[in-house]
Amino acid sequence: MRQISRADDSIFGRWWWSVDRTMLAMLAPIILIGMIVLMAAGPTAAARLNIANDFHFPIRQSVFLGPAILAIIGVSFLSPLQARRLGVLIFAGAILLMVATVLFSGSVNGAARWVDLGLFTLQPSEFAKPGFVIAAAWMLAEGARDPRFPGGAIAMGLYAVFAGLLLMQPDFGQWALVTAVWAVMFFIAGWSWLWIALLAGVGIAALTAGYFLSAHVAARIDGFLKPGATETYQVDRAIETIANGGIVGRGDASPVKGALPDAHTDFIFAAATEEYGLAIGILIIALFAVFVARAFFVAASRRGVFAQCAVSGLAAMIGFQAIINIGVSLRALPAKGMTLPFISYGGSSLLATGLAVGLIIALTRTHQGVWRRKDIMP
Repeated sequence: MRQISRADDSIFGRWWWSVDRTMLAMLAPIILIGMIVLMAAGPTAAARLNIANDFHFPIRQSVFLGPAILAIIGVSFLSPLQARRLGVLIFAGAILLMVATVLFSGSVNGAARWVDLGLFTLQPSEFAKPGFVIAAAWMLAEGARDPRFPGGAIAMGLYAVFAGLLLMQPDFGQWALVTAVWAVMFFIAGWSWLWIALLAGVGIAALTAGYFLSAHVAARIDGFLKPGATETYQVDRAIETIANGGIVGRGDASPVKGALPDAHTDFIFAAATEEYGLAIGILIIALFAVFVARAFFVAASRRGVFAQCAVSGLAAMIGFQAIINIGVSLRALPAKGMTLPFISYGGSSLLATGLAVGLIIALTRTHQGVWRRKDIMP
């Protein structure tokens, strides 16, 4: 296969030498591992749900994987100004859909989070997350550029609207994730520690209120503090599944993941480690860690506050989501439905994460006079 030369002046050639290839090198094996692991966990999940086709979930995931990869590549070609406009539009559209789900959609397992599109269901909050990061980063950057502009207040208002809708659904896990990402962006933007402490206080107060007002949240927290309770059945089975995998996979040992609910979604990390051992678990953690660390490193080299905040926020979103998913499987965090990016089954999560990665690549590309300055430094 012909190597791409630096002298290649084609669109793809210029793109290849402008993107951060370390992030791409981490992303490719994550996506590949996701499909391999789902091939192993999918048949068990299909059997539990009485689905005749053993490979129902891998096939459906592959249908969404193509558009997700196209989203990564297509969005990465955008200039920072175009990426900012796209993010704001996506956030506005996703917020409107979230309002519609709260007002008009029927609840599933006590939550109103999905829009039924016939062939599949869409979870608007997944797309609102990267859109929120872009919109909030824009406001924080405008506030830093002109102290008279109330960028911080507007950004806080955007967070309040998004967080309020998440709590109304209710989705405490996504709310906690968005709050953590918001705190990272506040820190990157150079806001006072007092504001960050205030945000932490609001988060603790909301969790406390959730514990006393929501039986579901109380059960999850009590189950985390008291292992072995009825509410910890999934996590207990996840620990057994991980232990059954040993270092390099279960070999001839009988699989345990058949007794593990959501082995293809929330607990896919446990299913992966049973099938392929602790080694693949360490590899998954290392790939996510290097990807996120590299994104932060590249973000730090950017001069604009918008790019710094947006890239850091998007990378933190992916990193925190991976930490929550893996932490739940290892019983290090209270149980909460959260997908493992690019690995868990889920069309909305896959497409939204692809969008987020595309935005990261677009905002971290090196530009050598290809675009106008205002396109590069929005």
